Amino acid sequence: MTSNNQARLRVSALIFAMVNAVVFGVGLVTVLTTPALAQHGFFWIPAIVVSSFAISLPLSWYIAPMMMQRFIQSRPSH
Repeated sequence: MTSNNQARLRVSALIFAMVNAVVFGVGLVTVLTTPALAQHGFFWIPAIVVSSFAISLPLSWYIAPMMMQRFIQSRPSH
């Protein structure tokens, strides 16, 4: 693993919790405000929990380079 990928993995791990919270919140609000889904909340809420983890992993990996861009540009090139 290159040092760039290690840095990306570390940043991804740091932002994973925040991304997961946002994805979970969006899913939960969607379920609770839709009457047809709210009736079956015992199924949909655990499904939202599991799917928010699955969606947040690649999303945080995608967001990490954007978060690192400021530091990559200011780093001196060798």
